Amino acid sequence: MSTPERLIDSTRELLWERGYVGTSPKAILERAGAGQGSMYHHFKGKPDLALAAIRRTAQEMRATAEALLDGPGTPYERIEAYLLRERDVLRGCPIGRLTMDPEVVASPELRAPVDETLDWLRERLARIVEEGREKGLFAATLDGEEIAAAVLATVQGGYVLARASGSPTAFDTAVRGLLSLLAPHENHDRPACDRPA
Repeated sequence: MSTPERLIDSTRELLWERGYVGTSPKAILERAGAGQGSMYHHFKGKPDLALAAIRRTAQEMRATAEALLDGPGTPYERIEAYLLRERDVLRGCPIGRLTMDPEVVASPELRAPVDETLDWLRERLARIVEEGREKGLFAATLDGEEIAAAVLATVQGGYVLARASGSPTAFDTAVRGLLSLLAPHENHDRPACDRPA
């Protein structure tokens, strides 16, 4: 891995663990195993390197979500795959955590990839819900944008509750609850004993 790549990777990890203020140039260089002047040789400074790191994290998060949301299956199954994908729940969301970082929120440049990623995810989820509604898989009364917002709130809130309790159980419970509410509406008309497990 090249020095710029090591610097970006190290910054991504440190931003996730410590936030922007807690990510010092010295810590980045130590984590990357890079020499004193290498950051300023490849980047203008910490803000420039942080922006590259946030953009990379946003790209990876989007690619992961896209693979699941554009994958095979019904609209419900694709949302289910996204919600149930393997996550390091106790570390939290690397993008979601940046929304709680005052330095990132105060910087239009640093915040832009975060906002763009969350907006993209909300829009993609809303389209999938609308697709399911049009196919008669979801109740006609469901609103795609509202459900997309609920999915994002469940995931991000689930991370917070899991971190607060020190257990992924809160995240898993929230996801299961949301999935039961979203379950294709034909199941709601059948007695519980006839529904698939």
